[in-house]
Amino acid sequence: MRANSAREKMLRGEPAFGYALGLGSPVAAEILANCGIDFILLDTQHGSFGPDSTIAALMAIAAGSATPMARVARNDYTLIGRLLDEGALGIVVPMVNTADDARAAAAACRFPPAGMRSWGWGAASRYGEDYPDAVNQQMFVAVQIESAQAVENAEAILAVDGVDGCWIGPSDLALSLGVHPRDRNQDERVGRAIERVLAACRDTGKIPGIAASSPEEGRQRADAGFRYITAASDTGFVLAGARAGLRTLRG
Repeated sequence: MRANSAREKMLRGEPAFGYALGLGSPVAAEILANCGIDFILLDTQHGSFGPDSTIAALMAIAAGSATPMARVARNDYTLIGRLLDEGALGIVVPMVNTADDARAAAAACRFPPAGMRSWGWGAASRYGEDYPDAVNQQMFVAVQIESAQAVENAEAILAVDGVDGCWIGPSDLALSLGVHPRDRNQDERVGRAIERVLAACRDTGKIPGIAASSPEEGRQRADAGFRYITAASDTGFVLAGARAGLRTLRG
Protein backbone atom coordinates (compact mmCIF):
# COMPACT_ATOMS: atom_id res chain seq x y z
CA MET A 1 0.00 0.00 0.00
CA ARG A 2 1.30 3.44 -0.89
CA ALA A 3 1.94 5.59 2.15
CA ASN A 4 0.14 8.93 2.34
CA SER A 5 3.28 11.01 2.80
CA ALA A 6 1.34 14.27 3.09
CA ARG A 7 -0.72 12.83 5.95
CA GLU A 8 2.44 11.61 7.64
CA LYS A 9 3.94 15.10 7.49
CA MET A 10 0.84 16.66 9.02
CA LEU A 11 0.71 14.11 11.81
CA ARG A 12 4.31 15.01 12.64
CA GLY A 13 3.19 18.61 13.05
CA GLU A 14 4.67 19.79 9.75
CA PRO A 15 2.73 21.69 7.08
CA ALA A 16 1.83 19.85 3.88
CA PHE A 17 1.50 22.11 0.85
CA GLY A 18 -0.62 21.34 -2.18
CA TYR A 19 -1.62 22.67 -5.55
CA ALA A 20 -5.23 22.56 -6.73
CA LEU A 21 -6.22 21.37 -10.20
CA GLY A 22 -9.17 22.94 -11.99
CA LEU A 23 -8.32 22.90 -15.70
CA GLY A 24 -9.43 19.32 -16.26
CA SER A 25 -6.02 18.41 -17.68
CA PRO A 26 -4.35 15.08 -16.80
CA VAL A 27 -1.17 16.45 -18.39
CA ALA A 28 -1.11 19.37 -15.94
CA ALA A 29 -1.76 16.86 -13.16
CA GLU A 30 1.23 14.78 -14.22
CA ILE A 31 3.54 17.79 -14.43
CA LEU A 32 2.58 19.24 -11.05
CA ALA A 33 2.61 15.86 -9.30
CA ASN A 34 6.32 15.58 -10.06
CA CYS A 35 7.41 19.09 -9.06
CA GLY A 36 8.07 18.25 -5.39
CA ILE A 37 4.81 19.52 -3.87
CA ASP A 38 3.33 17.39 -1.06
CA PHE A 39 -0.12 16.77 -2.53
CA ILE A 40 -2.29 17.57 -5.53
CA LEU A 41 -5.96 18.36 -4.96
CA LEU A 42 -8.12 17.54 -7.95
CA ASP A 43 -11.20 19.77 -7.81
CA THR A 44 -14.38 18.06 -9.00
CA GLN A 45 -16.62 20.70 -7.40
CA HIS A 46 -15.52 23.80 -9.33
CA GLY A 47 -12.94 22.33 -11.70
CA SER A 48 -13.52 21.25 -15.31
CA PHE A 49 -13.23 17.52 -14.66
CA GLY A 50 -15.55 14.88 -16.07
CA PRO A 51 -15.52 11.17 -15.20
CA ASP A 52 -12.84 10.22 -17.74
CA SER A 53 -10.50 13.13 -17.06
CA THR A 54 -10.86 12.52 -13.32
CA ILE A 55 -9.69 8.92 -13.76
CA ALA A 56 -6.80 9.98 -16.01
CA ALA A 57 -5.72 12.78 -13.68
CA LEU A 58 -5.70 10.55 -10.59
CA MET A 59 -3.65 7.98 -12.50
CA ALA A 60 -1.20 10.69 -13.51
CA ILE A 61 -0.90 12.04 -9.95
CA ALA A 62 -0.45 8.55 -8.50
CA ALA A 63 2.56 8.03 -10.79
CA GLY A 64 4.26 11.09 -9.31
CA SER A 65 5.65 11.93 -5.90
CA ALA A 66 2.69 14.01 -4.68
CA THR A 67 -0.16 12.41 -2.74
CA PRO A 68 -3.34 12.24 -4.88
CA MET A 69 -6.31 13.95 -3.26
CA ALA A 70 -9.64 15.27 -4.53
CA ARG A 71 -12.44 17.61 -3.58
CA VAL A 72 -15.77 15.91 -4.15
CA ALA A 73 -18.58 17.86 -5.80
CA ARG A 74 -20.84 17.52 -2.76
CA ASN A 75 -21.26 15.49 0.41
CA ASP A 76 -22.52 12.41 -1.40
CA TYR A 77 -21.76 8.78 -0.49
CA THR A 78 -21.54 7.57 -4.09
CA LEU A 79 -19.47 10.48 -5.41
CA ILE A 80 -17.00 10.11 -2.54
CA GLY A 81 -16.77 6.37 -3.12
CA ARG A 82 -16.05 6.83 -6.83
CA LEU A 83 -13.10 9.14 -6.12
CA LEU A 84 -11.70 6.66 -3.59
CA ASP A 85 -12.13 3.75 -6.01
CA GLU A 86 -10.23 5.78 -8.62
CA GLY A 87 -7.26 6.26 -6.30
CA ALA A 88 -7.69 9.37 -4.17
CA LEU A 89 -5.91 9.04 -0.81
CA GLY A 90 -7.44 12.22 0.55
CA ILE A 91 -10.94 13.66 0.26
CA VAL A 92 -12.14 17.21 0.85
CA VAL A 93 -15.90 17.47 1.40
CA PRO A 94 -17.48 20.89 0.77
CA MET A 95 -20.20 22.68 2.72
CA VAL A 96 -20.05 20.68 5.93
CA ASN A 97 -22.15 22.78 8.30
CA THR A 98 -23.09 20.38 11.11
CA ALA A 99 -21.77 17.37 12.99
CA ASP A 100 -24.29 15.21 11.11
CA ASP A 101 -22.83 16.42 7.81
CA ALA A 102 -19.38 15.53 9.10
CA ARG A 103 -20.47 12.06 10.20
CA ALA A 104 -21.88 11.33 6.73
CA ALA A 105 -18.65 12.47 5.08
CA ALA A 106 -16.42 10.47 7.39
CA ALA A 107 -18.50 7.30 7.10
CA ALA A 108 -18.28 7.34 3.30
CA CYS A 109 -14.48 7.43 3.35
CA ARG A 110 -13.50 4.28 5.26
CA PHE A 111 -14.33 0.61 5.11
CA PRO A 112 -16.22 -0.98 8.04
CA PRO A 113 -15.95 -1.10 10.96
CA ALA A 114 -14.42 2.40 10.87
CA GLY A 115 -16.93 3.65 8.29
CA MET A 116 -19.52 2.60 5.74
CA ARG A 117 -17.57 2.64 2.48
CA SER A 118 -18.77 -0.02 0.05
CA TRP A 119 -16.40 -2.98 -0.38
CA GLY A 120 -14.87 -2.66 -3.82
CA TRP A 121 -12.32 -0.58 -5.72
CA GLY A 122 -11.21 -0.11 -9.28
CA ALA A 123 -8.12 1.84 -10.26
CA ALA A 124 -7.06 1.98 -6.60
CA SER A 125 -5.91 -1.62 -7.07
CA ARG A 126 -2.68 -0.03 -8.36
CA TYR A 127 -1.73 0.44 -4.70
CA GLY A 128 -1.34 -3.31 -4.14
CA GLU A 129 -3.12 -6.33 -2.76
CA ASP A 130 -3.05 -4.93 0.77
CA TYR A 131 -5.06 -1.85 -0.27
CA PRO A 132 -8.28 -2.84 1.57
CA ASP A 133 -6.31 -3.69 4.71
CA ALA A 134 -4.29 -0.49 4.86
CA VAL A 135 -6.25 2.28 3.16
CA ASN A 136 -8.29 3.25 6.23
CA GLN A 137 -5.06 4.20 7.98
CA GLN A 138 -3.68 6.08 4.96
CA MET A 139 -6.85 8.06 4.16
CA PHE A 140 -7.05 11.77 4.96
CA VAL A 141 -10.55 13.20 5.36
CA ALA A 142 -10.96 16.97 5.48
CA VAL A 143 -14.28 18.75 5.83
CA GLN A 144 -14.73 22.23 4.44
CA ILE A 145 -15.72 24.84 6.97
CA GLU A 146 -16.92 27.68 4.81
CA SER A 147 -20.00 29.21 6.38
CA ALA A 148 -20.94 31.14 9.50
CA GLN A 149 -23.00 28.13 10.61
CA ALA A 150 -20.01 25.83 10.22
CA VAL A 151 -17.85 28.16 12.29
CA GLU A 152 -20.45 28.09 15.06
CA ASN A 153 -20.41 24.29 14.93
CA ALA A 154 -16.67 23.93 14.29
CA GLU A 155 -15.77 22.11 17.48
CA ALA A 156 -18.65 19.62 17.15
CA ILE A 157 -17.79 19.04 13.48
CA LEU A 158 -14.12 18.44 14.16
CA ALA A 159 -14.81 16.16 17.12
CA VAL A 160 -16.45 13.61 14.81
CA ASP A 161 -14.53 10.33 14.61
CA GLY A 162 -13.09 9.80 11.15
CA VAL A 163 -12.70 13.49 10.40
CA ASP A 164 -8.95 14.11 10.24
CA GLY A 165 -9.04 17.85 9.75
CA CYS A 166 -10.59 20.73 7.90
CA TRP A 167 -9.95 22.90 4.88
CA ILE A 168 -11.31 26.41 5.37
CA GLY A 169 -12.84 27.97 2.27
CA PRO A 170 -12.17 31.68 2.89
CA SER A 171 -14.20 33.00 -0.05
CA ASP A 172 -17.47 31.26 0.77
CA LEU A 173 -16.85 31.96 4.45
CA ALA A 174 -16.50 35.64 3.65
CA LEU A 175 -19.71 35.64 1.61
CA SER A 176 -21.62 34.03 4.47
CA LEU A 177 -20.39 36.84 6.74
CA GLY A 178 -21.47 39.55 4.29
CA VAL A 179 -17.95 40.26 3.01
CA HIS A 180 -16.89 40.28 -0.64
CA PRO A 181 -14.29 37.54 -1.20
CA ARG A 182 -11.72 40.02 -2.55
CA ASP A 183 -11.81 41.79 0.84
CA ARG A 184 -11.54 38.64 2.96
CA ASN A 185 -7.93 39.11 4.05
CA GLN A 186 -8.60 42.63 5.29
CA ASP A 187 -11.89 42.05 7.12
CA GLU A 188 -11.74 41.38 10.86
CA ARG A 189 -14.90 39.27 10.81
CA VAL A 190 -13.31 36.76 8.48
CA GLY A 191 -10.07 36.80 10.46
CA ARG A 192 -11.91 36.11 13.72
CA ALA A 193 -13.85 33.24 12.14
CA ILE A 194 -10.65 31.65 10.84
CA GLU A 195 -9.02 31.96 14.27
CA ARG A 196 -12.04 30.32 15.85
CA VAL A 197 -11.73 27.32 13.52
CA LEU A 198 -7.99 27.12 14.18
CA ALA A 199 -8.72 27.04 17.93
CA ALA A 200 -11.34 24.30 17.41
CA CYS A 201 -8.72 22.20 15.61
CA ARG A 202 -6.33 22.64 18.53
CA ASP A 203 -9.04 21.70 21.03
CA THR A 204 -10.02 18.54 19.16
CA GLY A 205 -6.55 17.49 18.04
CA LYS A 206 -7.45 17.74 14.35
CA ILE A 207 -5.43 19.10 11.42
CA PRO A 208 -6.20 22.71 10.45
CA GLY A 209 -6.29 23.45 6.74
CA ILE A 210 -7.03 26.40 4.51
CA ALA A 211 -7.12 27.45 0.87
CA ALA A 212 -4.48 30.12 0.30
CA SER A 213 -4.46 32.32 -2.78
CA SER A 214 -0.70 32.28 -3.37
CA PRO A 215 2.52 30.61 -2.20
CA GLU A 216 3.25 33.72 -0.15
CA GLU A 217 -0.07 33.44 1.69
CA GLY A 218 0.44 29.69 2.00
CA ARG A 219 3.71 30.27 3.84
CA GLN A 220 2.02 32.81 6.12
CA ARG A 221 -0.78 30.35 6.92
CA ALA A 222 1.78 27.66 7.76
CA ASP A 223 3.55 30.05 10.10
CA ALA A 224 0.18 30.72 11.77
CA GLY A 225 -0.33 27.03 12.51
CA PHE A 226 -2.14 25.62 9.49
CA ARG A 227 -0.92 22.25 8.25
CA TYR A 228 -3.09 21.34 5.24
CA ILE A 229 -2.60 24.17 2.78
CA THR A 230 -3.34 24.61 -0.90
CA ALA A 231 -1.06 27.40 -2.03
CA ALA A 232 -1.79 27.82 -5.75
CA SER A 233 -3.65 26.29 -8.70
CA ASP A 234 -2.95 25.22 -12.26
CA THR A 235 -5.15 28.07 -13.52
CA GLY A 236 -3.31 30.58 -11.35
CA PHE A 237 0.09 29.42 -12.58
CA VAL A 238 -0.94 29.66 -16.23
CA LEU A 239 -2.44 33.13 -15.82
CA ALA A 240 0.49 34.42 -13.76
CA GLY A 241 2.99 33.19 -16.35
CA ALA A 242 0.97 34.60 -19.24
CA ARG A 243 0.60 38.00 -17.58
CA ALA A 244 4.29 38.15 -16.71
CA GLY A 245 5.15 37.35 -20.32
CA LEU A 246 2.77 40.00 -21.58
CA ARG A 247 4.34 42.64 -19.34
CA THR A 248 7.73 41.76 -20.80
CA LEU A 249 6.45 41.85 -24.37
CA ARG A 250 4.82 45.24 -23.89
CA GLY A 251 7.81 46.70 -22.12
